[in-house]
Amino acid sequence: MRYMMLIYTQEIENASPEEMAQVFAGHLAVQQETARRGIFRAADPLKPTASATTVRVQGGKVLVTDGPFAETKEQLAGYYILDCADLDEALEWAAKIPSACGGATGCVEVRPIREGSSSAGQHMAGSKLAQS
Repeated sequence: MRYMMLIYTQEIENASPEEMAQVFAGHLAVQQETARRGIFRAADPLKPTASATTVRVQGGKVLVTDGPFAETKEQLAGYYILDCADLDEALEWAAKIPSACGGATGCVEVRPIREGSSSAGQHMAGSKLAQS
């Protein structure tokens, strides 16, 4: 089953270059090992929430706002998608993913990806929205 590991951390830049290099090395190690085992599907860091744009549709009208949807202590910093045998394996990998970005501590949320022919992702694959 595929699992998404959502990495949350605080957007502060207190880390030294050495600490950032250590975080990078930790991510690289997880990505290389999961690729070697054939379970790696994707991983990407996200730009800070200041670069986000939020889209809402209310009463048929589209409202576009610069910035994140909600003010929170921790922000979504990146993700992994791994194809694990079960939740226990996914949790083991999540524990290895560095979440101390920018000198702040964080957490990794593990969520199974909805599989099957009725999933929205499969229906979206051929849509104009997915192709843009």
